Amino acid sequence: MIKEILVHIPTERSFRPVVDASISLAQSFRASLDAMAIGYMQPSMAYSADGAVVTAVAAVLAAEQRHAAERSAAALAVFETEARHARIAYECRSIQDFPAEAASSIGAAARLYDLVVVLQPDAALETHDNATAREILLQAGGPVLFVPHIFRGPFNPRRIGICWDGSRLAGRALRDAKSFLAHAEAAVVISINETQVAPAEASAQELMRHMGRTTLSARLIELTAERSEIQPSILSLAADEGLDMLVMGAYGHSRLREGILGGVTREMLKTMTVPTLMSH
Repeated sequence: MIKEILVHIPTERSFRPVVDASISLAQSFRASLDAMAIGYMQPSMAYSADGAVVTAVAAVLAAEQRHAAERSAAALAVFETEARHARIAYECRSIQDFPAEAASSIGAAARLYDLVVVLQPDAALETHDNATAREILLQAGGPVLFVPHIFRGPFNPRRIGICWDGSRLAGRALRDAKSFLAHAEAAVVISINETQVAPAEASAQELMRHMGRTTLSARLIELTAERSEIQPSILSLAADEGLDMLVMGAYGHSRLREGILGGVTREMLKTMTVPTLMSH
């Protein structure tokens, strides 16, 4: 059951998509919603003409922290207004830190929640919010819902697509999506290149047999595609089937201050058109 949700409120990009999606989810699940916003601090040092470090570094950092706090407070103020209006249980937390440290902090905090909501990274923009969203996926240890930056309005997924390859990560994502599936009207299992990747005991047909034990209407679509075409095939099918949400495992691992993601996961983050629940 989803009872506690964390949402990362961007401070460098539009926060409306995640505010709308997370508040509607909190209402749907009757869950508490905590919002965290990061005011990113930039490492800065002042130098004199001869290159000596100026002694006012502490004052520079204090001013930077003050400006960072103003940015995060402004983002949270909009969220708080909407959360109050929706009459949900919520809390707000502001972080002022350097980008890598801030991303690590919110990634660690995410481990305590049933679900984390973040904004899709925007490949066209170089922002710290992009890196933070990816780091949350790698560090959370649980489901992360990526909301496309083109998303508008409340989020109420009735038709859900399950990307299935029989892997441990796909199984984890399926279990993490159980609360969403319990509220859904229909599910579409999307199996691509199954004969090449899925073990017989975890085949799409076996998944369909297990889903037949529930009251949820489910249908299987099997496709064959080159690796470079897997992500476009999923999004094309999502459009054709009128899916409100996708569920998939996220491949990759984390290094210190660097997130390494698999090809399909990386491309999905770049081009997703519907909210996508990922589990790593």
